[in-house]
Amino acid sequence: MTEITTVKQRFGIIGTSPLLDRALDVALRVAPTDLTVLVTGESGVGKEFFPQVIHAYSARKHNKYIAVNCAAIPEGTIDSELFGHEKGAFTGAFEARKGYFEEADGGTIFLDEVAELPHSTQARLLRVLQTGEFLRVGSSKVQKTNVRVVAATNVDLPQAIVAGRFREDLYYRLGTVPIVVPALRERPEDIPLLFRKFASDVAVQYRMPAVTLDDGARQLLSEYYWRGNIRQLKNVAEQISAIEQTRVITADMLRKYLPEQQAGAPMAAAGNMRVEDAMSTERELLYKVLFDMRADINELKRMLAELMQGAGVHRAEPLSDIKALLPSAALPAASGTAYAPAPVFAESEDVTDEPSRGLTKADMQREQIVRALRNNHGRRREAARELFMSERTLYRKIKELGIEENG
Repeated sequence: MTEITTVKQRFGIIGTSPLLDRALDVALRVAPTDLTVLVTGESGVGKEFFPQVIHAYSARKHNKYIAVNCAAIPEGTIDSELFGHEKGAFTGAFEARKGYFEEADGGTIFLDEVAELPHSTQARLLRVLQTGEFLRVGSSKVQKTNVRVVAATNVDLPQAIVAGRFREDLYYRLGTVPIVVPALRERPEDIPLLFRKFASDVAVQYRMPAVTLDDGARQLLSEYYWRGNIRQLKNVAEQISAIEQTRVITADMLRKYLPEQQAGAPMAAAGNMRVEDAMSTERELLYKVLFDMRADINELKRMLAELMQGAGVHRAEPLSDIKALLPSAALPAASGTAYAPAPVFAESEDVTDEPSRGLTKADMQREQIVRALRNNHGRRREAARELFMSERTLYRKIKELGIEENG
C-alpha cells in the first residue's frame, strides 16, 4: 500500500486521478518541513483536507491545529481574532485575550479564504511570516510565535495583486510551496466514485437502499461541468437519494437535477466580474500615470522657479515663458475628474511644496468616491455604477478610506 493510498483512507479522500495524487504527493513531501504552503483551487474542491494532511505528517502533529475562515470574521475584529488584544483596547474588550497565532504556538494554523483579509491585516500577517513577531491590538509589546502557516484561496491572487486587493510581497511569502487542487471536471474518472460514496452515506444515515446509476446516467454525470465541484455533486446525490423512489437512476432522471444553463450562467457572471476588474485596473493605472505626470510638472516648475530666483529674475515675463513650456492640458480639468489641473503661479507667488500638491492615490480615490456619493445622494448602488465598480468593492473602499457616508 502506497503512502498516498494510506492518506486517502485516513482522511476519507476519494479518487484515483493523477492530478489529485500529484497534489497529495506535494503535500506529503512538504509536510516534514516548516515551509509556508498556499493551497489554491475552485470553491468546493476539498482544499481543507490538505492542511490537515500537512499537519498530520509534520513534526508539529502533537501540537495544536487551528483552522480560521478569514471570510467569516468581520473586518473590525479580524486583527483581534488572529493576534489577540489587551484589556481596554476597544469597546467591549473587558479583558486581555490571546489570538489564534498565540494559541497555535508550536503548531499549525490554516488560513482559509486568505484573499479576504483586509490590507492592514495582510501587513500584520507578513510580519509574522517574516520574523515570527506580532503585536496584540492595543499593545506595544512585541510577542513571538512559532507557527506553521498553510493558506488557501479560490481567488486568482496575481489578478488580485494587479487590482490592488492583495499584497504582492505577501503572495510570494505565502506561496513558498504552491499546491493546486484540481477541479472536479478535471478528474472525471472520480465522479462516479464520489457519487456512490455520497449516495451510500445517505442510505446508511436514513436506513434506505442506496441509489445506483445506469450507464447513461454515469456518462452524463462524468461529462457534466460541475461548477460547484464536489460540494455540488454531494448535493445532487443527496437530493436524488431523498426524492427518487426508483433506486436505479437513468440519464433522464438525473438530468432533472442538472439544469442545462447551470454551467453557462455562472461563467457569464464570472466573465462580467473579470471585465469589471480589468476596467478598474486600467482606470487605476491611468490615474497613477496622470498623478505621476502632475507631480513631475510641479517639480519642474519648482526647479525652474528656483533657478530663476537664484539668477535674480523676478519679472512676470519669464514666468509666463515657463508656463508656456509646461503641458497644462496634460491633466483633466473637467469638474467630474478627481484630479485638479496644474496650478498657475502668480508673478509674486512663492513656489513652495504645499500639502495639496502631494495628494496620494488614496486621497484621489477618496475625493472621487465622495463626489460620486454626493452626486447620487448617498445611494451606493448608483454611486458604484458611476465609478464603474461593484457595490461590494465600493463598500470596501469606503471602509478602507474612512469615508463618512452621511457627510
